[in-house]
Amino acid sequence: MLTEWAAERYGGAPALRFRSRAGGGGWTDVGYTALRDSVRAVGRGLLALGVRPDDRVAILAETRPEWTRAYFGALAAGAVIVPVYPTAGEEELAWVLADSAASVVICEDAAQAERVAAVRVKLPELRHVVLMEDGGGDAAAQGARGGDASGEGLRRGGPAPLDEGGGDAFSSGAPGRDVLVLDALPGPAPVEELLARAASRTPEDVCSLVYTSGTTGPPKGCRLTHGNLAVVDDASAALLGSEEGDVLYLYLPLAHVFAQLAQQSALVQGRTLCYFGGSVRDVVAELREVRPTHLPSVPRLFEKVHAGALSAAESQGPEARARFDAAIRTGLEVAELRARGAEPGGALLAAWKVAEEGLFAPVRAAFGGRLRVAITGAAPIAPRALEFLRACGVPVFEGYGMTESSGVITISHPGGLRPGTVGRPVDCCEVRIAEDGEVLARGPGIFAGYHGAPEATAAVLDPDGWLHTGDVGAFDGDGFLRITGRKKDLVITSGGKNLAPAPVEFALQQSRWISRAIMIGDRRPYPVALLTLDAEEIAAWAEREGLAPLARPAGHPTVRELCRKAVDAANEQLSGPARIRAFAIIDGDFTVADGSLTPTLKVRRAVIAERYASEIDALYHHRPIKSEK
Repeated sequence: MLTEWAAERYGGAPALRFRSRAGGGGWTDVGYTALRDSVRAVGRGLLALGVRPDDRVAILAETRPEWTRAYFGALAAGAVIVPVYPTAGEEELAWVLADSAASVVICEDAAQAERVAAVRVKLPELRHVVLMEDGGGDAAAQGARGGDASGEGLRRGGPAPLDEGGGDAFSSGAPGRDVLVLDALPGPAPVEELLARAASRTPEDVCSLVYTSGTTGPPKGCRLTHGNLAVVDDASAALLGSEEGDVLYLYLPLAHVFAQLAQQSALVQGRTLCYFGGSVRDVVAELREVRPTHLPSVPRLFEKVHAGALSAAESQGPEARARFDAAIRTGLEVAELRARGAEPGGALLAAWKVAEEGLFAPVRAAFGGRLRVAITGAAPIAPRALEFLRACGVPVFEGYGMTESSGVITISHPGGLRPGTVGRPVDCCEVRIAEDGEVLARGPGIFAGYHGAPEATAAVLDPDGWLHTGDVGAFDGDGFLRITGRKKDLVITSGGKNLAPAPVEFALQQSRWISRAIMIGDRRPYPVALLTLDAEEIAAWAEREGLAPLARPAGHPTVRELCRKAVDAANEQLSGPARIRAFAIIDGDFTVADGSLTPTLKVRRAVIAERYASEIDALYHHRPIKSEK
């Protein structure tokens, strides 16, 4: 049981840090011993609710300290965790809870609990719904300190009555009705019973059912064992380093295995796990306050910092932009020297000092000034953003994995970095490339199969234990892996050309004006693209140009010209058949809410192709961009 071990090892050192909702919104620390006590309280309460070994306990909440306490408390009770994205739609929510046979759902608040109540008729196994907070105060500040050892000291609501069929006649938290609250579960079981339950779990036991957000069909539950997660954490932790006083800042959704690994790694290494305040708009401001040493993130955060710095330079005119570009070249040259153990001198050192004061140091300060390890995954990062950050002294390392591999297959790290690749395989994972280019992985971190789906499991796990990732890639001469696309996304034109959308879309999305690009071309004469705009970048450009706020940027002729130049620049990087011959700019952006993205922000291509069928057809009736050579 990780929290028991960590409390013995790290004691009163700060384990969790979070922004308090009371007292002006300052940051509150909770020590490792207090975390252990609060996890015990949750686990004992769940035992009292009748949670049995291998019962499914779902967590439906944003990233916050109660998520961590619920996670480890449920594991201590012998349960299997079912993380659920708080952004999941009603259909996906009902599917995940029903397919997993969740007996308990721990909800962030009454609003999420209402959503569960709305699909309750579809959930025959559900016995209890528990709230992380009941609206009566700062649950994080009160509960994360462990509360009363009996669990009664924070009790503000009584148990929800059971209906005649043994189910939970859950009330949604309306005034005057009893609810179950995480910090006040009634009649907690003895701590000895909890510790015995936790000790009975083995590495082969399932730890969590993590549902993949499939772009087609319902999500599938990946059975990840305690052994899977432990071996992956062991293999990656040694590569990233740890020092006393380290802080890991987490804003990614804990429903994703990447964030869960970050959570586990932080507690194993004795870092302080710092949660974002609840709004992604505040992430950059909070980084300055928190001053993290470790930052797991999706590429978008780093790309936005790069775009912001570039926009600031351009707003000062062409000479400032030229100085910006020269500074980046200088920073990269110095970074290369230092990677070889050398130091700059003469004119190069003088140029670096100027750039350090005017650009590099302020960029590092934007991340808090202490960042040693930033890990990015889930999507490729724009090379220009990576070069910019490297020049500024912000170390960003790319990793590659999937839920089925417990989150990690390869990883870049301070001792093994090659831009444009996702690093080398971690020690616990063997990787090879199949004849058709598919990346295959094997090792103790590979999942135990899909829950209740033997045919789907057999489709990705072959008899020799190789996981067929569905990704296409290649190794370079030094063993660094480069991912080039997805097998199932392959586009075959009417002329028989096989095209991978990923490199094309990635080239387009390197433009600061483009938020997302979707290549279309299956059974068509040539590829075209649907583009969405980066609203912030377009707004900043309009302001620099002295334009009034644009009511519909996608229809503005100059915006279209910006996108045309971006398409031309992307086409220069692509082979002839893959070049985009026409494009349409879509109003708004693709979102989870409109169904065009999964909760993990994967594109639902079929949904987009159907929704914008008329726009796509129109692209094939206009004169194409002359891109073929």
